[in-house]
Amino acid sequence: MSRDARWQALLELLVDRGRLDVEEAATELGVSAATIRRDFDQLAEQQMLVRTRGGAVVHGVSYELPLRYKTARQASEKQRIAKAVADSIAPGEAVGLTGGTTTTEVARALAVRTELASGSPALTIVTNALNIANELAVRPQFKIVVTGGVARPQSYELTGPLAGGVLGQITMDVAVLGVGAFDVVHGATAHDEDEAAINRLLCESATRVVVAADATKLGRRAFARICETGRVDTLVTDTAVSEEMAARFVDAGVSVVTA
Repeated sequence: MSRDARWQALLELLVDRGRLDVEEAATELGVSAATIRRDFDQLAEQQMLVRTRGGAVVHGVSYELPLRYKTARQASEKQRIAKAVADSIAPGEAVGLTGGTTTTEVARALAVRTELASGSPALTIVTNALNIANELAVRPQFKIVVTGGVARPQSYELTGPLAGGVLGQITMDVAVLGVGAFDVVHGATAHDEDEAAINRLLCESATRVVVAADATKLGRRAFARICETGRVDTLVTDTAVSEEMAARFVDAGVSVVTA
């Protein structure tokens, strides 16, 4: 197992359990305790966990994995979801994209759609995610609008009042949300309150709202609310979603698309 794969596994175990002992982690990953101690020390230096006597704990209740460590999670599901979302976008529309691994895949799926190979512009993309803007800026047929703000290293998203200033002056056809969790009762939520605030402004500026989320995020809640369920027009998820869960969203007025 490579170091990056080992670190990702350790961080995911920490997210699930909140606390992890050295011996426990070594057994789980099939490596030596010395290797785990070294991994914990290096991850602590990057402020991705808190080192304790004999183990490590997460930073707090709103802890989230940095984007670069989440890209491999549910990868095939996210790509299928992204294609379904991209196929629903009409040429010439103004599209808001939040940050996150699934919305990054949406951006990539939009970039390869043949119907969007030309136009004046083919699409207008509004995003507060630096990585998405970077990937799409080389596409001359896309008009890229990037909000201002302060960059979050975990998600590459710009947040704060500068971002809000831009979003308060524009309108969009559709906002595509990457979320930390989506629940019928609690709505769409994120791990970080500043991130949630900007995503909420994207929703308010859009005619329709699409949540792109794999089934592992459904029926859960995160720390900060983005919007209530009634504000979401469509949920695009993967086929692992249960019939009961899908039916609950449909009953709440959300169209459910599985990919």
